[in-house]
Amino acid sequence: MGIRVAVAGASGYAGGELLRLIAGHPEFDLVAATAQRSAGRPVSSVHPQLTGLDLVFEATEPTALGAADLVFLALPHGESAAVAGTLPPSVKIVDLGADHRLTDPAAWRRYYPGEHAGAWTYGLPELPGQRAAIAAADRVAATGCYAAATILALAPLIAAGAAAPADVVVVAASGTSGAGREAKPHLLGSEVMGDLTPYKVGTHQHVPEIKQATGATGLSFTPVLAPMPRGILATVTATPTGAATDPRAILGAAYADSPLVHVLPEGAWPHTAATLGSAACHLQATVDADSGRLIVVSALDNLGKGAAGQAVQCANLMLGLPETAGLPVYGVAP
Repeated sequence: MGIRVAVAGASGYAGGELLRLIAGHPEFDLVAATAQRSAGRPVSSVHPQLTGLDLVFEATEPTALGAADLVFLALPHGESAAVAGTLPPSVKIVDLGADHRLTDPAAWRRYYPGEHAGAWTYGLPELPGQRAAIAAADRVAATGCYAAATILALAPLIAAGAAAPADVVVVAASGTSGAGREAKPHLLGSEVMGDLTPYKVGTHQHVPEIKQATGATGLSFTPVLAPMPRGILATVTATPTGAATDPRAILGAAYADSPLVHVLPEGAWPHTAATLGSAACHLQATVDADSGRLIVVSALDNLGKGAAGQAVQCANLMLGLPETAGLPVYGVAP
């Protein structure tokens, strides 16, 4: 009998990716998958890629989740805190929602509805000191998908004093799975294909999370909906604080011991297809020849390193397992 794991909100895209990763994990036993509207249905009826996984969705109740050693919460923003409050303290929890990411209640109220539920240990292991903090925690708040792509690109530059925290600009394109599985007219194939659409310009909810994790004080963020199912490509630019800065060298030093973050060889640039299906992030950096601004491009799978892969990485650390256990390090091609 391995480590008993359950997933709440398992009918969504991130939930389905969690089920796939857990089913292939060498130490995890998947004991429950809950989904209110799909309760009673076979998992494979919602996630046909998991055909052969003999499991039925249950209602999201303490009786279904409380028997697990660890629970992943893949619920809509604002719903995780209530479910977490029903679970015994002995059950470790990784929350993929936003409920417990922010330390500042005022920032929460500005970007999210409802009351601030309090901050948990932040689930980005590559930040300084976070591996140890996550390993010691029973409650971990995994990152947002755009946030993961941006923080990994930006945090080392600000920490090294190479980038001015007050002047950061991010333009990031994401696949449609980042918007969730709920049927919405603007996500129909006929609306998305052949089109790029900016949305929540200057108001996206990941802004305070990025600022909190990187130390940025001025951040302009433009998300773009891209005509692809999954993946994020983020272009992050910042004003340098001095001359002769080598942003690629800074990133290389910061992630030398990080198995899931790859600074690409000189001249090679990230692209989303290379990270498809993996729990990895690809980075490249340069100095703009005209403006002198620092430029970092990052690519990741929004359901991998941006969600389920990140959550499993945190769970591994919480349980004393190898950081990459059960995680696909390499992408799928073509």
